[in-house]
Amino acid sequence: MCVTGLAGMYNLQKLSPEVIPPSEIYAGTPVLLRLRLHNAKRLLPSFLISVRCEGSKGITFPVIPSSKTVECVIRAVFDARGRTKVGKVMVSSVFPVNFFNRYLSYDLDTEFLVFPQLIRCGARGEGSEPVRSGSAFRQSRGLDGEIEGIADYSGREPLRMIHWKLSARGDELLVKEFGRQAASPVVISLADMPGQTLEERISHAAWLIKHWCSMRPVGLRLETDIFPAEAGHHYGLRLLTALALYGEQSR
Repeated sequence: MCVTGLAGMYNLQKLSPEVIPPSEIYAGTPVLLRLRLHNAKRLLPSFLISVRCEGSKGITFPVIPSSKTVECVIRAVFDARGRTKVGKVMVSSVFPVNFFNRYLSYDLDTEFLVFPQLIRCGARGEGSEPVRSGSAFRQSRGLDGEIEGIADYSGREPLRMIHWKLSARGDELLVKEFGRQAASPVVISLADMPGQTLEERISHAAWLIKHWCSMRPVGLRLETDIFPAEAGHHYGLRLLTALALYGEQSR
């Protein structure tokens, strides 16, 4: 018993977990987290290592070689929006005999942001056009908007549209193709969103931002902050961040 106990504890030594979240996490929606486990032992591997994070099911690695790192993907669900930490990670093993399950607990301070839950909304937005689900929008070519593609240089495009890095790889000049921001902007007012609670209104606003940000300029009006209407995925993430952190101090 003494020998197996020592072997079991040494099997867990010098193991360090790491959790890498995806770039976008929405409350109430299952996501895949990348879980890495580093074995810093120089000579001996670790056997039958189980790892479990808060809010997810555990996974078992049959063997982790010495001085190596193994990686897997685990499924997790986060219930609330806002800043969240990975929290406790349990590393356990039944090695060398299946009598005792020894474990070590790690507190990971890796912090990430959980966006609001997305609840489909058919509310109208402010602007010259109503926001309706299924509205069509055609992006014409222009000099603004986001990059939609790469084309051959015809001689009519301004020099600032030339993609110099890609052109340097070949013999022909290539230019960037942009979408034109021709659609009227949508300004989402949190106070005008449907829903009986603040969280419902935030979830409806988040759905509208996610739905429209890649197709037309979107703005956001909160109680004290106003974000001007702009287009693009990255700007949409900025608006979702504002919603995720809204009222955080009072929660």
